[in-house]
Amino acid sequence: MSKKLVIVDTDCGIDDAQAVFMALATPQVQVMGFTCVFGNADVNSVCQNVLRVLSVCGREEIPVFRGCGGPLVGADKPFSDHFGTDGLGDVFKDKDPQWEQKVQTEHAVNAMIRLVTEHPNQVSLVALGPLSNLAMAVRLDPEFPKKLKDLYIMGGNKEGKGNVTLCAEFNFMMDPESAYVVLEEFLCTTYIATWEYACRNKLTWEFFEALINQDSPAACFMKTITSQCWAYSKESMKNKRDVYFGPGFVSYDAYAMAAFIDSSVVTESIHCPVRVELQGAIGRGMMALDQTNNLNKTHKVFVFDKCDVEKFGHLLMMSLKQP
Repeated sequence: MSKKLVIVDTDCGIDDAQAVFMALATPQVQVMGFTCVFGNADVNSVCQNVLRVLSVCGREEIPVFRGCGGPLVGADKPFSDHFGTDGLGDVFKDKDPQWEQKVQTEHAVNAMIRLVTEHPNQVSLVALGPLSNLAMAVRLDPEFPKKLKDLYIMGGNKEGKGNVTLCAEFNFMMDPESAYVVLEEFLCTTYIATWEYACRNKLTWEFFEALINQDSPAACFMKTITSQCWAYSKESMKNKRDVYFGPGFVSYDAYAMAAFIDSSVVTESIHCPVRVELQGAIGRGMMALDQTNNLNKTHKVFVFDKCDVEKFGHLLMMSLKQP
């Protein structure tokens, strides 16, 4: 059976790292490259974070490309400290002095267009951060979305609940214009794992302890990068997730990756048009679901609603058993 080809677009924080481990641990998946974007940290830190994960897996042959360092329009926004200032919990004091030589010289957006053009309708794109690289790709090559097999996004929301503002999720709020462009102009089959979807299908903290205490380099790495991060402390009351959905362990980006790897992980979806709101002090960055066709849009996306949590947990657990 031929492998599933994928490009992973990432702002590599802790949950991105978990999603990357999941992809690399799946034999039927071939990662063609990692395209990096600002988000959980500045884009240079993101590149270094991806290289760290690849080093743990012994997969440093996979190319890493540096992409957009800020949003499509407007000024850069401050980076969140959700996963520490470097995106991986601020636990690494020594940086690889050779890291820049390990990053490809080709820009991530150019690489994305090239790889998909070389393999038309064969490559999936899994987007785990702000959608700046994707929006730039369709601006440089309007035919780019038609060449994709499909698109998986972790981001946005479906209930108007936000985690960085009252109504907006982090990835979309970091670059609302890019999220708008992607969801208006990418007419390929599109799947969205929203913030609420991840939170409503959370796992227990007991599962998290078992996950990171496995005897493997990957599990040890995850245990290290979560060790000083308040977002991975079950005693923390800083997290809006607990206010809305109750306590539990949520590995946000892994939900989108799991759906790409095994579609049966998602048991129910809402199939409808969506639009990202760009105006308003409260609503900017929010994704609205149009189930009554008020927008008269022909393109519909799949917004995940329910998950086989047991199957998802198994994928998580297996992803850290190796290497």
